[in-house]
Amino acid sequence: MFSGQGSQYYHMGRELYDHNAVFRRWMSKLNDIIYQKVGISITDEMYNEAKNMDDKFDHILYTHPAIFMVEYSLARVLIESGVEPDYVLGASLGEVTCAAVAGIVSVEETIECLLKRAELIESYCEFGSMIAIIHNSELYHQVSSISLHSELAAVNYCSHFVISGDSENLLKIEKYLTTKNIIFQTLPVRYGFHSANIDSIESEYKKFLQNFSFKKPKIPVISCLLSDYVTEVSAEYFWDVSRYPIYFQKTILKLEKDAQFNYIDLGPSGTLANFVKYNLREDSLSQFYDILSPFGQDIKKLEEVEEIFN
Repeated sequence: MFSGQGSQYYHMGRELYDHNAVFRRWMSKLNDIIYQKVGISITDEMYNEAKNMDDKFDHILYTHPAIFMVEYSLARVLIESGVEPDYVLGASLGEVTCAAVAGIVSVEETIECLLKRAELIESYCEFGSMIAIIHNSELYHQVSSISLHSELAAVNYCSHFVISGDSENLLKIEKYLTTKNIIFQTLPVRYGFHSANIDSIESEYKKFLQNFSFKKPKIPVISCLLSDYVTEVSAEYFWDVSRYPIYFQKTILKLEKDAQFNYIDLGPSGTLANFVKYNLREDSLSQFYDILSPFGQDIKKLEEVEEIFN
């Protein structure tokens, strides 16, 4: 499983970067591709010793490729150790990582898409905001001061959803949530992904995406945009995963009707594994695992996953 914007932080994956040769090799390879294209080093910024883990890491020219680099490199670590996925699942930007891991697009093309999206957003979009709300998503539809001034960006489990939109409007919503003692978290992003806040780049980005040919996936892809398996991907799809709501809860509940799974979260924060936990029935035989988190023990958790599945 691959997560998206909001899951990033300074020094994510640092333990593996320092001590796992495969992870470092792939991170360096991807970093070199980006440096050749735009002249910036993602690893220099992400692993900047002057930055603390709790400093805001939200410059998307860095965070877009950084999330992909960490997720893709970690996927390669598992695959090269013999842990191969039966399926890949993505949420938001994580769907782009999915496409690369599944062979729908090449690594170089994926990086081009992410850099172009970041460049367009920074050039043409007003600043926006996203808020994760710890409450049943029905609240969104029941409270007009929320639904009229934001868009539903994601529903992750029965008591966790995300809204997105204009910064000023979301600040008013934060004040409302505070007065109602509703717990929320403002995500570390500068723009309102999955909302009209990014609509100004739609035409230009879709035009850019027409330059690529998308192959059939070599590994079955599960999309949290569609809550279904994906057999073909188009340029339109690469836009849709950043513009429209992500239905993680609906996706997991649908999967659980079919079978039991081992869910391995390769995102930077382990958030999807946590979301899975809250979506599983008590009698489910499915298991969930994370590897990376801001709290460390990345190597230990990686070794545990490799031991379980090898």
